[in-house]
Amino acid sequence: MPVAKPESSDSRVIAHVDIDCFYVQVEQRKQPQLRGLPTAVVQYNEWKGGALIAVSYEARKCGVKRSMRGEEAKEVCPQIQLVQVPVARGKADLNGYRNAGSEVVSILSRRGTCERASIDEVYLDLTDAAETMLAENPPQSLETIDEEALKSHILGLNNEDGTDEKENVRKWIHCPDADHRDKLLACGILIVAELRMLVLKETEFTCSAGIAHNKMLAKLASGMNKPAQQTAVPFSSVKGLLSNLPIKKMKQLGGKLGTSLQIDMGVNTVGDLLQFPEEKLQERYGINTGTWLWNIARGISGEEVQGRLLPKSHGSGKTFPGPRALKTVPAVQHWLNQLCEELSERLCSDLDQNRRIAHTLTLHARAYKYKSGHSDSEKKFPSKSCPLRYGTAKIQEDAFNLFQAGLREYIGLYGVKTQGGEYIGWGITSLSVSASKILPIPSGTSSIAKYFYGPSTSHFSSMQSPVDLNIERVHSGSESYSEANLPEAKIDFPTEESRIEDTVPGWDQQDQKDLSCSLSNKTQDGFTQDISPSLLSGCLEQNQNKQQREFSKDESRFKPEYREQKRKRLKEKGTSSILELFKSYKPSGSSLSQGHNEIVQGADALLTIGTGVESRGDSLAEPNEVERAKENPMNSCSYSRDQDEQRMEAWGLGYNVDEIDPSVIAELPQEMQDEIEAWLQHRKRPDKRVKRGSTISHYFSPTKKS
Repeated sequence: MPVAKPESSDSRVIAHVDIDCFYVQVEQRKQPQLRGLPTAVVQYNEWKGGALIAVSYEARKCGVKRSMRGEEAKEVCPQIQLVQVPVARGKADLNGYRNAGSEVVSILSRRGTCERASIDEVYLDLTDAAETMLAENPPQSLETIDEEALKSHILGLNNEDGTDEKENVRKWIHCPDADHRDKLLACGILIVAELRMLVLKETEFTCSAGIAHNKMLAKLASGMNKPAQQTAVPFSSVKGLLSNLPIKKMKQLGGKLGTSLQIDMGVNTVGDLLQFPEEKLQERYGINTGTWLWNIARGISGEEVQGRLLPKSHGSGKTFPGPRALKTVPAVQHWLNQLCEELSERLCSDLDQNRRIAHTLTLHARAYKYKSGHSDSEKKFPSKSCPLRYGTAKIQEDAFNLFQAGLREYIGLYGVKTQGGEYIGWGITSLSVSASKILPIPSGTSSIAKYFYGPSTSHFSSMQSPVDLNIERVHSGSESYSEANLPEAKIDFPTEESRIEDTVPGWDQQDQKDLSCSLSNKTQDGFTQDISPSLLSGCLEQNQNKQQREFSKDESRFKPEYREQKRKRLKEKGTSSILELFKSYKPSGSSLSQGHNEIVQGADALLTIGTGVESRGDSLAEPNEVERAKENPMNSCSYSRDQDEQRMEAWGLGYNVDEIDPSVIAELPQEMQDEIEAWLQHRKRPDKRVKRGSTISHYFSPTKKS
């Protein structure tokens, strides 16, 4: 239901910009010979020439309408040029149109807060720009006004006296006695005219616009005079605009609510709402919706421009009308794979360009059931959602499992093929997958690999590797599809152990090579170059392929022979304490250099404990003593809790246990997790002692007994 939002007491200048015949203009830019000719863009579908999705104004003058098919348009206008939308994966490919829309958005956003409402329309909050213009260069002081601004339509402006319309617009803009709201609106007229000319110059697209004091009025105004024109709504003209506006033309009143107003309340125009007090509307439709209806009847709307240049979600869908309906599971799976492949490409592109991650995968479908040839479309096919896992194969797998869960619910939990001796079948007429809850990568998140390879701290603080996404989205069947709520779904995911094996670096050479796929090459000074999200996306696919190869070997990994072979490799390599790895870590930034040196010193000093060498927290051990400690990591780890705390205090490493990030611990092997959890309990409960010699380096010792 609509939400009532109070309007700001300050005057605002809001514009709604709509690209004229968007799809046609994109094709005309690619084929300039089409300009001036009756043209229409048809979507991929050979039935009756395909469905029209955009019709040029030249074709509209010939009687062509968007509701027609291509063959019908040819009959009405034989000279019409039909251009087909590009096709990819057996469906319409709209990427070229999306990119063209982004060009326009980037231009419009130069002057104010910009909200991309759809592929071809944008809201702009120009209040700050208008206030600045009014303070520094007010419209009434301008000697010349741009010709495009003088073509503006200003509602309520009287042009019946025979005077030139442009001259009346000039006088209105120059009026020195206008109130503050109208002066701001005059500035908005000039700014929008300038932006529209920039769009035409840089993209060759014409736009229409509406300028008003809120989004609702600006949206209504933008469609009043088209193409390539703009309309302004002064506050004094709001009542006249709404009084005769059909109720169904108002946003959010085109459905059931608008129908209820017409049937139950006898409301046919927005102006008809003025006769009802707010209490009456609240009593009938609830407090919130009643207040919203009372407000829109008076042109009041507090909805703000959200400042969004990027889409809130990504989706890919296709319809299968009539005889094209999908009636078998393999056919549905084929098209789901095509849709998911496109969705995955767009998600990777969004991650690469905008550093955003989607969190929810949703499947929508339209279907019908039939019994002995009689269709039954009363029951809707249920939508299903689950956490989104990156990677084309994973999205395809999850989407298919969602469909299976929805299908079972749609046709019945038992999937009965016959009922009363009659055959029951189903057909899918529409199928789509979407990714939502798209959020910027949070700052301060990183992979545990950061601590071992010394990457740039500034980079990892602002970007989360897709390798982390694999770890974060380890779900078993019923947990991943909790929203489906169907435990009998056949949903098989790789086990927790195999997932961690693929994503957490081990200590043998092969594992190091695998991890290096997700990190950039180290430079000589110990820092790493910035990691490209596109590279990480590619690594994600490689990890996924590796996971498929390794999954069949999971059981063998727990056999004694496997553990013995790995222990031999570690012994041949000469593995030493994990503390060695921290010596190569160099935090970026000069402010951390001193702390880094102290950490390295502390690590060296820590290795000497238990060898009979006296060491202090403020000095390094002798080189030969350190070497002896490295040769015997088991002894180097045998130190008392008091010594540990003294050195922690001396090095400035008195960690607060509550500040340790559990997600970092979760990336470690299970044995290390158990040890660290025991250490954390020890830190929280001083009266309990951790077993001597049970430190993290103990697990990397080649002499450790299994």
